[in-house]
Amino acid sequence: MEKLRRLLRHLWLDADDARHALGNAALDRLEARVRASETGHTGQICLCVEASLPPSYLWRHLARGEALASVIRDRAITLFGKQRVWDTEDNNGVLVYLLLAEHHIEIVADRALARCLAPAAWQDLVTQLATACRDTRFEDALGSAVDRLDSLLRADFPHSGGTGRMGDDELSDCPVLR
Repeated sequence: MEKLRRLLRHLWLDADDARHALGNAALDRLEARVRASETGHTGQICLCVEASLPPSYLWRHLARGEALASVIRDRAITLFGKQRVWDTEDNNGVLVYLLLAEHHIEIVADRALARCLAPAAWQDLVTQLATACRDTRFEDALGSAVDRLDSLLRADFPHSGGTGRMGDDELSDCPVLR
């Protein structure tokens, strides 16, 4: 019965539901938060909110028995590539992926940024954000992610003063809705 409910939930939700779950005002606040963050470091933060998994990913879980967490992580990694987060000049881009149908959040960091924290610390960060997701406080979860990543990026990838790439915006600051 749980598989049927999960299937229906994923088939029912679409990008309009993602926009509705956050609302235009929240999307504007999140965009401003990312933009403000990126003035203090050379990193790039990309927020991606997906209403539901595509059928091929859902199939991997429902029919082939793959762990849902693994399937969601793979989807986040795929979107990391599709959004070209991996293509930032300093390899310090980060994708914050929120899957609404499962109230699940993932963070995928590029190579240079991923080395700044141990894998367990990245997982702790995701675990801390998961509570807000489970409580459907999606804007809070995404905002907290931006704030925590901002601290990390400012410490490890600060702007180098008057020269360098300050002000470059390699990725859109607007949350991507799928």
